[in-house]
Amino acid sequence: MQPVIELRGAVALLGRFPALAGVDLAVAPGEIVLVQGPNGAGKSTLLRLCAGLLPLRGGEGRVLGADLRRAARDVRRRVGYLGHRTGLYEELSVHDNLQFWARASGADDADAQRAMAAFGLDGRLRDVEVARLSAGQRRRVALAALVARRPELWLLDEPHAALDHDTRDLVDRLVLEAAAAGATVLLATHEHERADAMAQRTVTLVGGVVTSDTAVPATEASRVP
Repeated sequence: MQPVIELRGAVALLGRFPALAGVDLAVAPGEIVLVQGPNGAGKSTLLRLCAGLLPLRGGEGRVLGADLRRAARDVRRRVGYLGHRTGLYEELSVHDNLQFWARASGADDADAQRAMAAFGLDGRLRDVEVARLSAGQRRRVALAALVARRPELWLLDEPHAALDHDTRDLVDRLVLEAAAAGATVLLATHEHERADAMAQRTVTLVGGVVTSDTAVPATEASRVP
């Protein structure tokens, strides 16, 4: 079975600094993998590289079968990336943002509507401009936009940030459901208790390289209800 993510000696730069300095990583379809490490270890850079948002400067890299050097645009269409910035259009409403991102990935308006409903955005917030939302509300919209796209690969950088307890639980449930349906998930989070209940592997980055790659024993908490 072909890996969803396959990196060999991958190098990515932030300016002239090698934020990834030769990463080897393979992630199989349907896996949930936690990426951990100290601040500045390269976690966010790894997710952005896999999303096709940073160029591969050395080594080899394929995501969803596409070469990161030659087909990064194809990768971006097929993945769902949630970073520290929401990537939303501030002047558009919640509904218009979700509709745009769903259509951009080949999903439809029904997918956008279901995602809005899941995150409680189909009521009074539906027609509110994103610029007028709180940080937590924007995060919910960004997550809904990811879900609406029905991506094959979820790349989540601190997905629980600025969310209340119930929405954090919702995110975890959606991640587990997506993986059960065949999607692959790579996430970086400081919410280790939550991540440990979902992840099947833990990959540790230090200084831009993988220093450990450990399987997590299956538990009842890691199964979709």
